[in-house]
Amino acid sequence: MSTSFPAFPPKDHDHCACLNTALGRAKARCNEQGIKWTALREQVFLEVATSHKPVSAYDLIDVLAKNGKRVAPVSIYRILDVLQSAGLVHRLESRNAFFACMADHGSAAHTITLVCEDCDRVIEAAAPDALHAIAAAAEAANFLMRHTVVEVSGLCADCAAREAPSC
Repeated sequence: MSTSFPAFPPKDHDHCACLNTALGRAKARCNEQGIKWTALREQVFLEVATSHKPVSAYDLIDVLAKNGKRVAPVSIYRILDVLQSAGLVHRLESRNAFFACMADHGSAAHTITLVCEDCDRVIEAAAPDALHAIAAAAEAANFLMRHTVVEVSGLCADCAAREAPSC
């Protein structure tokens, strides 16, 4: 299993290839885990993976409705739960939204989430040292950690370059 993480993709990257890779990995992962891959799960996954940006459950409901598919919120949340448990999407806690996992890393990966404040794109980055430091601090405080989420907001390279003063 690969543990490399993509950087923010250039805004003009071949997103079709990116999306096809993610879709193939999603189908394979569900097959490995005995999770039935349905047409609706595929639609939801593709909508989440389509832009590298977080999407709320209600955004998904709206998009599906525009495509003629009426889906109740509870059904969307169930599908998102299945996709989350399979490691295919992650929840962006600060926005109560979801983004596609574009790295093939398994559930025990030591990752943080990077969120661009300008373009809203989201990626995961490997950060084992940071997460080990958090675990050590919790242990030193006699605190039993159950869930760790590290979300870092800032600017991706494309957006930072646009904001940089020209000389």
